[in-house]
Amino acid sequence: MSLSLYDITVPVFIRAFANLSAILEKGRAFADENKIPHSELLEARLYPDMAPLTGQIQRASDSSKFVAVRVGQIDNVPMADTEASFDELQARIAATVALLKSIPADAMDGREEATVVLKAGGTERTFTARDYVLAFAIPNFFFHITTAYDILRHKGVPLGKLDYLGRS
Repeated sequence: MSLSLYDITVPVFIRAFANLSAILEKGRAFADENKIPHSELLEARLYPDMAPLTGQIQRASDSSKFVAVRVGQIDNVPMADTEASFDELQARIAATVALLKSIPADAMDGREEATVVLKAGGTERTFTARDYVLAFAIPNFFFHITTAYDILRHKGVPLGKLDYLGRS
């Protein structure tokens, strides 16, 4: 049996979100234990022109759900990008995972060569669904997951590789 676009995206995204959720909880606990305002972590950036922690979670969410929309042809569930607390970020992750879990495993079957058009920043890029998933969506998703991890690690949250990778 061959690997499907669903197999290499949806379960991978769901697992990464479970790890990200645990990482965020470690960040919250670290802030509480050290009497650091949550906003200091939530608004932290690695560099001034990069999105803060909240934005990294929002972009990871968008990256995963747009695979479902663009390749799996499911209706988009708009999310307002207004999260400003750990609870709201956890709710965003939960909503994204619920959306991902609602995708039938066969929704992406035979869609490898389907055209995916990505419009962003006044430009338009055209991919096959396979190339969109492998060359854009998955790398973009993990860029934002990694950056969220890095922001918290940079702020002193005691995280390690197994927090990122998960323990299963």
